[in-house]
Amino acid sequence: QVQLVESGGTLVQAGGSLRLSCALSGRTFSSDVMGWFRQAPGKEREFVAAISWSAGNTYYADSVKGRFTISRDNAKNTVYLQMNSLKPEDTAVYYCATKQRVGDLNSKYNYDYWGQGTQVTVSS
Repeated sequence: QVQLVESGGTLVQAGGSLRLSCALSGRTFSSDVMGWFRQAPGKEREFVAAISWSAGNTYYADSVKGRFTISRDNAKNTVYLQMNSLKPEDTAVYYCATKQRVGDLNSKYNYDYWGQGTQVTVSS
């Protein structure tokens, strides 16, 4: 059974930075992709960033490109999301997820396991 636990969410002022962490336990494969998604109140859950577990290839939504950085520490089974130059519109619950099936990595429907989420609030 795969388990994901996010941490690091908090209240921050616009322009500030945060680093989210996602600790992964359970069965994983080198072909897995780890993703970050976010969901604001009343909105659909949307793709933020993803990283391939083995090669470390990264992918970003246009809305966060240049501000957010996804990375992983294979030894610690942990994925990070460094968020800089935060904006009020970044306010959301942030979820990490792992994708083992074939399909677009920016689609939430292609991810198999999800964490419980961590709240990020950016004040103006």
